[in-house]
Amino acid sequence: MSGVSSVVWFGHRMMIFGFLPQNLKTQAVAVAFSMAWQAGGVEPGGDVAALGRLVAFRRELHRCFAARADALFELADAVLCADGPVKTLVGLSLAPEHRRGHGALYDALNAGRIDVARLRWSLAALPLPAWPDGRIRLAVDVSNWLRPDAATSPGRMFCHVYGRGKGNAQMIPGWPYSVVAALESGRTSWTAVLDALRLGPADDVTEVTAAQVREVVARLLAAGQWREGDPAILIVFDAGYDITRLAFLLASLPVELLGRIRSDRVLCFPPPPGRRDGRPGRRPRHGSEFRLADEATWPRPVVTTVTATTRYGTARACSWRRLHPRLERRDAWKHHDGDLPLIEGTLIRLAVDHLPGDRDPKPAWLWSSAAAPPAAEVNLLWQAFLRRFDLETSKPQCCHTCGLLTFARAPSGTP
Repeated sequence: MSGVSSVVWFGHRMMIFGFLPQNLKTQAVAVAFSMAWQAGGVEPGGDVAALGRLVAFRRELHRCFAARADALFELADAVLCADGPVKTLVGLSLAPEHRRGHGALYDALNAGRIDVARLRWSLAALPLPAWPDGRIRLAVDVSNWLRPDAATSPGRMFCHVYGRGKGNAQMIPGWPYSVVAALESGRTSWTAVLDALRLGPADDVTEVTAAQVREVVARLLAAGQWREGDPAILIVFDAGYDITRLAFLLASLPVELLGRIRSDRVLCFPPPPGRRDGRPGRRPRHGSEFRLADEATWPRPVVTTVTATTRYGTARACSWRRLHPRLERRDAWKHHDGDLPLIEGTLIRLAVDHLPGDRDPKPAWLWSSAAAPPAAEVNLLWQAFLRRFDLETSKPQCCHTCGLLTFARAPSGTP
């Protein structure tokens, strides 16, 4: 499993990781939290208040180390203060912040333990990034820890990795992690990573993600981050997730889900009050079809917005309310009791003039679990989806800047 610390160093927020050999499938959590940077306008209060929160968090992090606490804590500081990316573990023992020998470093990794539950609670209790509307925005994505040469490491899967240029994706063996992070506002790409869980070859990604999100939200509620009457927590997903099934599994939580869907999907409007032919009989379950790839099936949008952006040119968003997928009794719904649910939401079509490196981008289709959001919220939804890419920026900063992907394991044979 992974532990993380974060400190302010020369005015900048930085993150620290420590890796321990534990049951990564059921308990492991690789967590990262970037303490707020005063210049970013995120951390409330002045320098003294920020420093006090930082000191309190470092003390709490030390208490989360259940074994070899001092050695693990020094190792975390050594990762933070090392000159450049970390390429070897033994090199960390030469950092001034690591006052023990290299044997203690390996002993900390092999025999050290972290109280995972306490660490998760500690992260949930930290101040979340502030948004003008007071709404919490979370993002969920999969981050791959590539291990192509670790032939004996258990639980490796083929991870999808984008190459340079279009059509150059690769499948490389590694460990995929489901990451949940709080998004920040303003001109920053920092995220507050709250939890990460390793996915196994036999896991149902949708069920595992739903359970992970449920636990994260429960900790945020228990920590007082959300109270009755506050706006629903907005959780953003990228393509690849079954967003409608996630909405069904998380319907009991005060959350609103937003995710990208494929452009070949077919959704349905609510059924008419009676039969289409006007004769008595059973009411149909589905209304007219909305084929995303067939513009002839699109009725007039309920909401249309045009927004000028500095990065993407003109952004045009159209939305249609109360659209649901036609579910079948197969795969995840094969053993569902009773009638299959009608999971209604709002469909948004987002088109921009250009993207970085793409002068002719295709429109993106988004689905929100809010069946009928007000017109003013449509812009907030697609803008929140674009902020999800901040998580894509944070992951390379953590892995490549700190050199985490090149960590050599302790010579104990542990994965």
